[in-house]
Parts: sequence; structure tokens; C-alpha cells
Amino acid sequence: MKAYLGWIAIALLVLLPGRLFAAPMTEEQKIDALIHSVEVMPGAQFIRNGSVYDGKAAADHLRTKRRFAGSRLKTADQFITYCATGSSFCGKPYQIRLANGATMDSAVFFRAQLKRIDAEAAPPAVDARASIR
Repeated sequence: MKAYLGWIAIALLVLLPGRLFAAPMTEEQKIDALIHSVEVMPGAQFIRNGSVYDGKAAADHLRTKRRFAGSRLKTADQFITYCATGSSFCGKPYQIRLANGATMDSAVFFRAQLKRIDAEAAPPAVDARASIR
């Protein structure tokens, strides 16, 4: 019986996804992922101060704001709040127009992206009872 359980343990270690053992994403990596999400989104437009920009220009702008914020940004949530939601120049909220024409405040978009990033980074739940049977 012990040998059988040993083989099961080895098989589980070999077959489980690598992300189960991966280090959690740092806040810097989450910020990078947020910026990248708008940079590569097909057909998306970033609306800032009444002007429309493509994803590359939006990412460049967000990276510049991030650089200016420097070490004051500790979390991805702070990045969204202080850099990715609106103009520090005129106070207007940034918006994202999706390829299907739907427009939303960038805060809504980035918070949904952060939620997705956090969900993907979380290890899958393991039901201990299922492995005992």
C-alpha cells in the first residue's frame, strides 16, 4: 500500500501544472501585465483628454506615468488608481473603446484585468478528499 501511495505522489508531482509551484507574481509584474493588456488588445482604442490613441501609444503613456510615480507605487491597485484611470493634467477619466465599439472607463477595464491576473496566478484548489480515494 505504501509503494502504491508513493507512485501516486510521484505521478501527481510530475503531472501537476508548473504554475502550482511557481512563485506568485510580484506587484511590478502585475503592473507590467496590466499595461501589456491594453498594448496588445486587438482593435482597442485608448481615449485620453478627448484624443484617441492605439494600444501601443496608450502603453507608452502609462509607462511614462509609472516612471514619474516611481517608488510611490507599491501595488497594481495603486497603479490603476494613480496612473491608469485619468488625466493628472485636466482630471478627465481615461476610457477604453473595445473593438466592438463598447466604451468604458479605464478604471473598470484595468480592475477587471487585475482580477483576471490574480485569478490566473492563484494555484488551483486541490480537493484532498479526492486524492485519498
